[in-house]
Order: sequence, then C-alpha cells, then structure tokens
Amino acid sequence: MRELTLTQYAERYRDRALPSAENIVLREAEASDFALSRRDSVAHKYRFGRALVIAGSRGYSGAPVLAANACERGGAGLTHLMVPESIYEIAAARCDGAAVTPLPADGAGGFSAGAVPHVLAQLKKAQACVIGPGLGTGAGAGELVRAVLLEAACPLVLDADALNVCVGDRGLLSACRAPLLLTPHEGEFKRLGGDLTDGRLAGALHFAQTHPRAVLILKGWGTLVCRGAEFSVNPTGGPAMAKGGAGDVLCGVLCALLAQGFEPWLAARCAVYLHGLSGDLAAAELGEYSLAPSDLIRFLPQAMKTIAAR
Repeated sequence: MRELTLTQYAERYRDRALPSAENIVLREAEASDFALSRRDSVAHKYRFGRALVIAGSRGYSGAPVLAANACERGGAGLTHLMVPESIYEIAAARCDGAAVTPLPADGAGGFSAGAVPHVLAQLKKAQACVIGPGLGTGAGAGELVRAVLLEAACPLVLDADALNVCVGDRGLLSACRAPLLLTPHEGEFKRLGGDLTDGRLAGALHFAQTHPRAVLILKGWGTLVCRGAEFSVNPTGGPAMAKGGAGDVLCGVLCALLAQGFEPWLAARCAVYLHGLSGDLAAAELGEYSLAPSDLIRFLPQAMKTIAAR
C-alpha cells in the first residue's frame, strides 16, 4: 500500500483534508497488497468455507441472486442463499450453483418472524454471512436482522436494509460479538449517524472512532475502508459501476473471501479492490454506459487472476 498525504488524497479523490484527520494512517490500495495462494490439489469444497447469504423480498429478487453468484465466483466452497418463499422460484432459477432455501414470508413478500429459527440453524454452520441485500423493511426482516446480529459468531457483513434496521436501534452494532463489516453508501451512512458535512474522510474517521470494532466500507468514488485509525482508499472502479446492484456484487465477493479465511480488514480491502477492478475491466470492453451488475461477476475471474499465484 502506498501512503498518501492528506493533500494528495484530497486532490485525487475530490474530498476535503481536515486537520482533524492528521493522526490517521491513510494508504491507497494496490494489487501487490493482496495475494491469492495456490490451492492444494487435494482440497475439497469444505476447505473453502460455507458462505450464508440472507437476502431478498418481493420485488427485489435480483439483489440476492447477484450476491450469491458473486459469492460463488469469489471462491467460496459452499454458498447457501436463504430467501422468502415469495421469490424462491425466481431466485433458484437464476442462481448458478448456490443452494437456495425458501423461508416463511409475510403478506408483503418479505421474511416473516418464522424465518428466524431456520436462519440461526444455518448461521451456526457458516464461516461467513451477509445479510441485507433486497431484504426490505418489514417487521419480520427487522426481527431477523436483530437475531443474526445477536447470535452470529462468524464474520458478518451488513448491507442495505440490514443497515437500515440498525438506524432505529443503534445499540445493535455494539451488541454484536462477531467481527462486523458495514457496507453503506453515503445515504445509508448518514442514516446510521454518519456526518459528511466536512467530507467523506472526516465522516468516516468520526464513525470509526465511535465504532472501533467494526470495519467500515464507505462506498463511492475512492471507497474508504476504515478500522480504528487505519484507512485505505481504493483506486479501482469508476462511473460505469454507478448502477443498482453493484453493491450486492461487492457483498458477495466480500462474503466469499471471509468464508475462505481472510481476516476481515484484509478481506474488506481486497474485495473492494477486486470489485472495482472488475468494473474497470468490464468498462474497457463494454463501455461506461452499458455495464450491468452481472458483468462485474463475469469479469471477476479476470480481476482475481491479477492477484493469484502463478
């Protein structure tokens, strides 16, 4: 990682560089920071982790599919997707190889409270879990997020509506005993209590100090990955990725790396780098206007090969 001065950061990523941020360690990610080791020739799927994806609701069947397919492409040994029964047939038909389980749904097509015991049973077996993409904001979804936060032992990625559940109950983040990774865009970050008045870096710094146990991934141009006083800014990615669903792909890649045993701080930085690089590779071939989130998954193997052992 190359170290950046605050002035360099501010100019390159169009953000402010405030004196309040002078004590942080700010670095820019680069390919040499990451390495995918060669796999043992006798390895089997259980060596590469069980990844659990809890996502989706009626009208939002794309998000869980993108997350699950990205998780598979990211190298997880087993990917298990749990969705409300209202979208089960759609999700199952579009998943490449993930095991898809339908769970009790409420009248609006989101998870009902009856889904909680089924999810917790699978959570005990998982090496990593992501919850939130397309989840919705119904009462059942809220109960499910709270139960997962309180019971998880494996690394836990919170995205989208799972973050919104925490808006009304800030103590949930502190109550979680598992390694916690948060993936908000700027709107979700503000709802969580983040303040961007003085810029992204200053807002992320304050949030990281308030939640020192969590890894924050503040998405956007120059995505910031923060843990305590450690900050990494990501140089890959661009405007071609400004599409709904791109964040779901990131969640899947992140969950895959965590399931394979990557430490959360490393997994977060690596997933963000690979996600952006996939976007750069896709945009180079498809152009900035026509890139779809599924293209990020299609170009992910090429991105991963850049950091894989030869």
